[in-house]
Amino acid sequence: MIADLKPYPEYKESGLTWLGQVPRHWDMRPAFGAFVPNHERNHGMKEKTVLSLSYGRIVIKPVEKLHGLVPESFETYQIVNPGDIVLRTTDLQNDHTSLRVGMVRDRGIITSAYLALRTNTGVSSDFGFQFLNVWDTSKAIYGYGSGLRQNLDFSHFKRMPVAVPSPPEQATIVRFLDWANGRIDQAIRAKRKIIALLNEQKQAIIHRAFTHGVISKVNVSDTGNYWFPSIPEGWKVVSVRRVILHAIDGPHFSPNYVETGVPFISARNIKVDRWSLSDAKFITEKDYREFSKRVVPQLGDVLYTKGGTTGVARVVDLQFPFQVWVHVAVLKIRKNMILPEYLALALNSPRCYEQAQLFTRGATNQDLGLNRMKNITLPLPVSLDEQQDLVNNVNEEIQPFTKAMRRIEKEISLLHEYRTRLIADVVTGKLDVREAAAKLSGEAPPDTVEDDIDLTIDPETANEEAVV
Repeated sequence: MIADLKPYPEYKESGLTWLGQVPRHWDMRPAFGAFVPNHERNHGMKEKTVLSLSYGRIVIKPVEKLHGLVPESFETYQIVNPGDIVLRTTDLQNDHTSLRVGMVRDRGIITSAYLALRTNTGVSSDFGFQFLNVWDTSKAIYGYGSGLRQNLDFSHFKRMPVAVPSPPEQATIVRFLDWANGRIDQAIRAKRKIIALLNEQKQAIIHRAFTHGVISKVNVSDTGNYWFPSIPEGWKVVSVRRVILHAIDGPHFSPNYVETGVPFISARNIKVDRWSLSDAKFITEKDYREFSKRVVPQLGDVLYTKGGTTGVARVVDLQFPFQVWVHVAVLKIRKNMILPEYLALALNSPRCYEQAQLFTRGATNQDLGLNRMKNITLPLPVSLDEQQDLVNNVNEEIQPFTKAMRRIEKEISLLHEYRTRLIADVVTGKLDVREAAAKLSGEAPPDTVEDDIDLTIDPETANEEAVV
């Protein structure tokens, strides 16, 4: 159905590069004709349900995550209602990756640092949200704002042209997008199930290696350790403290980021099997030299995430200078005792990862403290050669699963990109969905359609052209 969508018969210029041509019969009005700012403050503590913008969604913030805020502070918040649209308008200069627009589903309060809008007559809140969402995902929003960090106010875009179809056509567009989003979400869920199964098989292989070694029918001995009660004879259970010289994290504050410079790596940039540097931030050479007084990440060190996503380890093999934030610990290891590849593999194993989660503290700011991480225990062959053999064998055995997972993750990424492009084309009138939407009356709601997918997978064939 989506493949059959066609353009509208006639178009006109919108006057905006990102919006392009729009259907001739659509109304063009300035943003102040489509949206009005919300100025309702929470004076007298009328509302106590605190909301937050997270990954493009407005969610209720759990009470246990409100530490550090006294009740009086909520009087400065703004009251929002279902159908309101919230924009995170701060720090456009430094953050070009976050989703900045969300739709309110629950009455509550949200920080007044955000801009809350309501739609005017003739504009549905759902369509208004989708229009601003496209403005955000197209990155056109970053051409507005002012100040050092490029903060945004309604006055900065109140005259921006907004393309508005008739109310019935808005409802048609929203209905079609709800259906399309449901189908895409269904496909993504199915692919994530496969990834979860593949990861379970990977973890089983890794766990077996650290409890039985890589030699068949090896003799094991009891250790008395809760996490590793039995290990191959000749091994020992040691704490991270025993095998490292130092564990040092990055600066405990956010520096001033720059467009280009020295990469500044955070926990989100570190994955078990790869670096994810596409959204890495950059700092100046001056800041790099200053931070290097604390620690210099070097080849053969192990980076270990200690904030946000905790308990992920990766050996430094990057061939360029970089620095790390407070959420990353740089482990300087005793190379006469342990190989960096072995330490990283061990820390990423199921039992060590579970220990890392138990040692993580904090309701809002998750932190695996430097001293706590040193208490994590792991099995250790005394011989470096045996450590290398284990690493080589495990990597060879899990390689098919890793390749399959990467391929499916790429497919999920492409589905997200496809969704963004489809929404943009429909909301800005590049594709006419009126006829397609009329055919949806007989369609089952996406959430009620069963996933017709075989979740058994052979890693040897998982890299073929059609995984699902």
